[in-house]
Amino acid sequence: MRDREEAQEPGFLTGFSLLLPITLSTMAIVLLAPILPQLMSDFSDVPGYEYWVPMILTIPALCVAIFSPFGGMLGDWFGRRRLLLASFLAYALVGVAPLFLTSLPAILISRVGVGVAEALIMVLSTTLIGDYYKGAARDKWLAGQTAFASLSALLFFNLGGQLGVFGWRAPFWVYASALLMFVLVLRYTWEPRCEAGRERARSTGWVGFPWRRMLIIMAITIYGSVFFYTVQIQASSGLHVLGLSDPARIGFLTSVASIGVPLGTLLYSRIGRWPVRGLLLLEFILLAIGFGIMGLARGWEAFLMGCFLNQIGAGLLLPTLLVWAMSLLSFEIRGRGAGMWQSSFAFGQFLSPVVVTLLSKQAGGLMAAFGLLSLGALIGVILVLVVPFRRGEQTMGVAVAHG
Repeated sequence: MRDREEAQEPGFLTGFSLLLPITLSTMAIVLLAPILPQLMSDFSDVPGYEYWVPMILTIPALCVAIFSPFGGMLGDWFGRRRLLLASFLAYALVGVAPLFLTSLPAILISRVGVGVAEALIMVLSTTLIGDYYKGAARDKWLAGQTAFASLSALLFFNLGGQLGVFGWRAPFWVYASALLMFVLVLRYTWEPRCEAGRERARSTGWVGFPWRRMLIIMAITIYGSVFFYTVQIQASSGLHVLGLSDPARIGFLTSVASIGVPLGTLLYSRIGRWPVRGLLLLEFILLAIGFGIMGLARGWEAFLMGCFLNQIGAGLLLPTLLVWAMSLLSFEIRGRGAGMWQSSFAFGQFLSPVVVTLLSKQAGGLMAAFGLLSLGALIGVILVLVVPFRRGEQTMGVAVAHG
């Protein structure tokens, strides 16, 4: 059995089985967004329901931000594949739990479980991609996570709306799809080993961890994640401000703008070997231009163009940061590094609506807030110009990829 595992080479199905789990990061919010009004109505007799019910959607992201680093540590210690398989089973169990729960506190507790399982799944699947693939192949599969997550959001939004016709509980059945992912990972992956073919070392130390570089990447990731989720969360509100009222049309136009993310990821596959500084400059410039057009738009056509350009920049930014981070991490510390990066990304997702709300109040409206976000992205351009890059990071393709 051991000889067979050592002879295995990761193929398409290995990568695909580790790409599918990224869809769970969008499932928590997007799948349930269409049923939020039903949830608000059903639990309107609960004190403070206006605050607690929306947390059914948002609390998993906060849990991912908190628990991802611990998920990476556990993966480095217990083994990434076995823990990932257990996480799929836990995710399916707590994910479908609201089908049978009747109280709001119990549902919220189950959503905490979803967030913890999601943190493990996101970190461990990303870490395994880093373990199995090297060089350009690693870059391709890591970048594919961004595109896959964006495309799955379009699917889940429509699926949640269709299932919501049968009541607010029906969409929770989709969480059982984690069982399919369990089967694929069980069939097409194996516990990774060090390059020398040795058994995985149980490493809990931090010797050799690139703290300075990782902290820089994490800071940029939080900053960029706020921008990334702004369009996905706020575009529908912006279209409403501009006079659109038909939910179906707003949803369609928002999904059109979101296509910019996978297009940005496709563009990354062509230019991902550029110097890191050049990639980040291009990405923050696209974000700034997009937000600027959105803030100045007086009609939905211009607004949509701004959203689209913004999302191309977002689709470029996240794979750049993820590939950069993974290129710095050796086998023994890869789980912890991936967990820290995932935590940063989720924390930015949690902060995004808070930041936009604060800016809207200060600037006098949502459209003015987009203008301030454009200035924020330009500040990102300036910061990229002054951040020092090491020689090995000047070109992504030659960044040292340990183990």
